[in-house]
Amino acid sequence: MSVATAVNPGPATPPPKRGMLMTVLDSRYLPPIFITTILLAGNLTFGMLESYQKTLLAIATSIACELVLSRLLRGEWPHPASAYITGISVGILVRSPAFWPYALCAALAITSKYVIRVKGRHIFNPSNFGISAMLFLAPEAVATLSIQWGNYLLPMVVIWILGFVIVWRVRRLNISATYVISFLVFAFLRSRIVGSPWQSEVAPITGPMYQLFVFFMVTDPKTTVRSKTGQCIVVFLVAAAEMIMRLNQIVYAPFYALFLVGPSALLIQMWLDSRRSGAAELMVAH
Repeated sequence: MSVATAVNPGPATPPPKRGMLMTVLDSRYLPPIFITTILLAGNLTFGMLESYQKTLLAIATSIACELVLSRLLRGEWPHPASAYITGISVGILVRSPAFWPYALCAALAITSKYVIRVKGRHIFNPSNFGISAMLFLAPEAVATLSIQWGNYLLPMVVIWILGFVIVWRVRRLNISATYVISFLVFAFLRSRIVGSPWQSEVAPITGPMYQLFVFFMVTDPKTTVRSKTGQCIVVFLVAAAEMIMRLNQIVYAPFYALFLVGPSALLIQMWLDSRRSGAAELMVAH
């Protein structure tokens, strides 16, 4: 700082308005707080975690990988909120008697953001990628959380209210709502096709796994298409693909459905954008 600046620093920078500050805090910290609430509510009610140590291992691995890769490849220190969400999602969703799947899954999830990129953008939701990869490559060592809230409706109601408020604030409510409606419609359709009680087909969406899937995986801003209409179409297709997989007895249908449909939609959007850009350049040239 120069002497002139020190003597006469000029007009003081006005403090940020409270509304602006709360917007920044909400966008950075509300999702981690919410996902921690899901963890605490589920574990205190049902003991859904394998162990706190394994979840902490997933979180630590996720944040460490994010910090190292961002610093090495981008030359910057990232905000840890995104990595925390990925790590805690892995800690909640992965089931294994060993510790290494938690660390490996978190590392795969974060690494996918930096390695699998198209036109400078990662196309897979990190936690969905890591979990899908582990379920496919190491099915003998890894499973996923499958419990529901059962008859304890209060935790589910509180979490769903909080979740919908948060996705509404970040303008992703259309995605979560469309997926939930689509899931319910397809659940009734599945019950008709297979002859099972509709309650058994609807029950999975009441579990902690689906809270993460509905509020974090399918709404990820970095891996969703741009237009609201397109977002609704994509999650409808995710629910449709999930139904087809469930009918074919594929256990981890929601993860695989998003793994296939989400990146495909992004690639189609990129292709359409490149065509429009090429057409615009051609018109300018003429």
